[in-house]
Amino acid sequence: MKISNSASAKGADPERLQSDMGPDPMKLRHVVESQQFTVPVLMELFVRARGMERLVARGGSLDYQNRIMATVFYAPSTRTRFSFEAAMHRLGGHVLSTEQAQVFSSEIEGEQVEDSIRVIASYCDLIVIRHHEEGGAQRAAQVSPVPVINAGDGNGGQHPTQALLDLYTIYRERPLDGLSVAIIGELDKGRTARSLAYLLAKFERVKIFFVSPPELQMKPDILEYLDEHDVRYELESDLDRVIREVDVVYQTRVKPERVHDVKALKRFAIDSAVLQRMKPDAMILHPLPRTVELDKTVDDDPRAHYFRQAVNGLYVRMALLTMLLDKD
Repeated sequence: MKISNSASAKGADPERLQSDMGPDPMKLRHVVESQQFTVPVLMELFVRARGMERLVARGGSLDYQNRIMATVFYAPSTRTRFSFEAAMHRLGGHVLSTEQAQVFSSEIEGEQVEDSIRVIASYCDLIVIRHHEEGGAQRAAQVSPVPVINAGDGNGGQHPTQALLDLYTIYRERPLDGLSVAIIGELDKGRTARSLAYLLAKFERVKIFFVSPPELQMKPDILEYLDEHDVRYELESDLDRVIREVDVVYQTRVKPERVHDVKALKRFAIDSAVLQRMKPDAMILHPLPRTVELDKTVDDDPRAHYFRQAVNGLYVRMALLTMLLDKD
């Protein structure tokens, strides 16, 4: 497996990425973007996540009963917030929570996120933030004395913990080297798709098919990153051309109002007919929630892993919390 030097990526700030990792390359300080992860750190996270599966089966732990996590969500996301909060509770910790910080906090009167984070950090040991602006999590991390986790920022930003649980779900089923992956949907603003592409670039012989309406294709910054890290990819507008050869289908939503030809959206959907053309051992993932792009008839197919994927989010986020809170 290759360990990509994320600091060399175009558009990445080496000092910023180093500050997110901390002085020890195996120690995380903040989790802001997928590029900051190395393969050894990913493997450490996944080993811990396997341990968290066993821990939850035993009923959880009280090891972090003196720790407090704050979830500060300026944009709503019930699944992500519940996953983080359940993770902290399973570890024995405590949670301070708000899901509509943009509406109910003093930021509505003009307070900057930096000031809010400085104050909130004095009440807790770790902050999970979902911000409506791209770069909001990085702004929080720059001023926070406690670890900050990006739970999604803006349209076209990142959602690194979603990508981590996506990758872990694949890792539990097959080797990550040599994967062929179709990432489908509204890719230009797809936080989960962008974050997953960064992580896949860290492994050998990976090939990514970006399948999307032309007007919603992946942005050049991701493609340039993949070029610099010698990752093969293709831009495609017809799922049928690639569905037979990929190991993983990563499906995301497409908002009908963003496409020129709404009738063409069915070319980017998975239903029982598409299942017949897929590899018998392929995996279907989706970050959820879903609409018409993933038919409910797919749910009973053994290749559908998206509900297991959501469960894995608990274990990965528990593992991530321990990596950030364990300072010794």
